[in-house]
Amino acid sequence: MPATIGVLALQGDFEMHRLVFSELDAATVCVRRPDELSACKALVIPGGESTTLARLIDRNGLRQALLDFAAVKPVMGTCAGLILLARELAPETGGDHGVRPLGLLDCEVQRNGYGRQIDSFIANISAEPFLASPEPFRGVFIRAPRILAQGRGVEVVATHGAEPVGIRQKHILGLAFHPELSGNVGIHAAFLRGVGS
Repeated sequence: MPATIGVLALQGDFEMHRLVFSELDAATVCVRRPDELSACKALVIPGGESTTLARLIDRNGLRQALLDFAAVKPVMGTCAGLILLARELAPETGGDHGVRPLGLLDCEVQRNGYGRQIDSFIANISAEPFLASPEPFRGVFIRAPRILAQGRGVEVVATHGAEPVGIRQKHILGLAFHPELSGNVGIHAAFLRGVGS
């Protein structure tokens, strides 16, 4: 029986992730409550608004459940999902950003590190050997976070120029971009290979 992938469905572009997984014949389930994690072999934390997502995680009693899940099962965070996975967020001008990250990925991340909505862009990223294909992957960066630093046990799996835009620590994967908007299922397929059945 194929693995069921949970997609955190509190806010953001979770439906696009579900569509990509359906192209790969992978079953998905929307996760909004702690008990819904029990059916999942892996989880995606999608892009969205990181402050809102963090508040909804706490409001729905999901924080400890997510920490327990991620201790043993694969998790992929994209854009705002990377922000939530990070150990530390860079200070912001104008005060507290209101986000308490989960601290699952040993990295420091700057929210909106590539600029605001108007600065969004699409660019080729290099993700070999993480991806099965040597072809560049078109990364969609929307108010994207920037990875400022990563710990010794963190592997860079994708780069844009000289900068890391995808990192992995054991079974935790964080991406600064939106792979679900690229028209390419490669990133999701690579994540599924790490999930198994």
